Amino acid sequence: MNLSNTERKILENSIRDIKDFPKPGIIFKDITTLLNDAEAYGVLMNHLYTRYKEYNLDYVAGIDARGFIFGAALAQMLGVGFVPVRKKGKLPYTTIGEKYSLEYGIDEVEVHIDAFSKIPDAKVLLIDDLIATGGTANAAANLINQAGAKCVESCFIIGLTFLDGIKNLKEKTDVYTLVEVN
Repeated sequence: MNLSNTERKILENSIRDIKDFPKPGIIFKDITTLLNDAEAYGVLMNHLYTRYKEYNLDYVAGIDARGFIFGAALAQMLGVGFVPVRKKGKLPYTTIGEKYSLEYGIDEVEVHIDAFSKIPDAKVLLIDDLIATGGTANAAANLINQAGAKCVESCFIIGLTFLDGIKNLKEKTDVYTLVEVN
C-alpha cells in the first residue's frame, strides 16, 4: 500500500528544509515540524499501521534516535515488541555490534544479544526517519539478521534518491520510502 497524493502532500508540506545544516551546502530535512503537526503525524502513523498490519511482524526495530519515535509508536499500534538499534556504548546489557563507514571515519550500532530471542526466526521491520548513504541502515539490517531474526523490510519517512543508500540496502532487504527527494 502506498500513500495517496493527498497524504504525500500533507507529509511533504510538514517537513521543513534547513539550509546549510549541519554544514554549508547541506539541506537538512527537519522532521520535528512533522512531529508537532497532529494531522501529518496522524497521517503518517495511520499509513504505516495500514501498510504493516498484514506483515505478521514480531518486532519493529528503530534506529537511534529518530527511528525510536516512529518505531515505538508503530510497534504499539501493531501489538508487537520494539527493539532499539543504538549507537555503541548506549545499551546496558551484552550487545552485538556492526561497524559502518562515515564520510570521515567509522561508527558502530548495537543491539542486545537477546533482542529477538523470544521468537525464533522473528520477522522484523527496520525503521528510521531518513536514508541517505545507507551506512547505518545497512549495519542495522545486518545486526537484525546476526541476532537470529529476519529484516523483512526497511522503512524510511524520507529517501534521498540521489545517493546510493536505497539501492545498496535493497541488496539485503525490501525498502519502502514515503517521501522521496531527488
